[in-house]
Amino acid sequence: MTGPASISDLALLLSAEHYVADRGLAVSLFVALRLRKPLFLEGEAGVGKTALASAIAAALGTDLIRLQCYEGLDVTHAVYEWDYARQLVELRILEASGGLDRQTARRELYTDAFLIKRPLLQAIDPARHRPAVLLIDEIDRADEEFEGYLLELLAEYQITIPELGTIKASEPPLVILTSNRTREVHDALKRRCLYHWIDYPSLDKELAIVRERVPHAAERLSRQVTVLVQRLRTLDLYKVPGVSETLDWVAALAALDRQELDLAAIEETLGVVLKSREDQQSVRGAALSELLRAAVAG
Repeated sequence: MTGPASISDLALLLSAEHYVADRGLAVSLFVALRLRKPLFLEGEAGVGKTALASAIAAALGTDLIRLQCYEGLDVTHAVYEWDYARQLVELRILEASGGLDRQTARRELYTDAFLIKRPLLQAIDPARHRPAVLLIDEIDRADEEFEGYLLELLAEYQITIPELGTIKASEPPLVILTSNRTREVHDALKRRCLYHWIDYPSLDKELAIVRERVPHAAERLSRQVTVLVQRLRTLDLYKVPGVSETLDWVAALAALDRQELDLAAIEETLGVVLKSREDQQSVRGAALSELLRAAVAG
């Protein structure tokens, strides 16, 4: 995959896609492109891990192929399966033609024409004209057995299908794995990747992200919301709001034609940023008034 010539160029490409990357993240992504190694991103939910994959795919002008992980994810949903209905029809045709024997049936039925390619196989398909960006999202939600299956893909950019043999990418995709750290991912998988931790951004960086992603919002509103969310993250909450909640909150308030924060606006839209009833109750009342004062002063 042909990438940008420098780290600065990469940061500019991401900025053009409204993604604000700090130097450390830009370096990690640049090295992953140069070395053709997977990039493993960890961090709290909503800090921009998934958005990075979308931004780099758009910046490089290539496809984003996403595999959303979940408990029970298996090969048939992640890699491939055979189109059994079409194979059965073909089998009946072969029987009717009188030319059916075991070897002929196997040769005719297990071909690319009957293969349903799932995200992992799509990403390494040798027929691709341009390497894709493969996002393996929330790998910590998948079972450990699935992690084991990924080892061949991440090490060799190839997948073995018993009926067809080994399929290897002619040009390896850029693989980005994300984890919210709901459980520890095995070291064997991490060893095959470059690693980067994405933390909650500083006030200045988060405000820059808001300006990029919600440019139509009033500057005063954007700053006040960002300061308030930064304060919320210091509290003992069940679900700490991420950058995605900050962006949603600013966009929601801008859609309501708000130019700045007040108690009524916060009360009406608190569900945009706090997604737990307990968290909402814990900040209402005097705590919310204090948060608003800090936001206005900031």
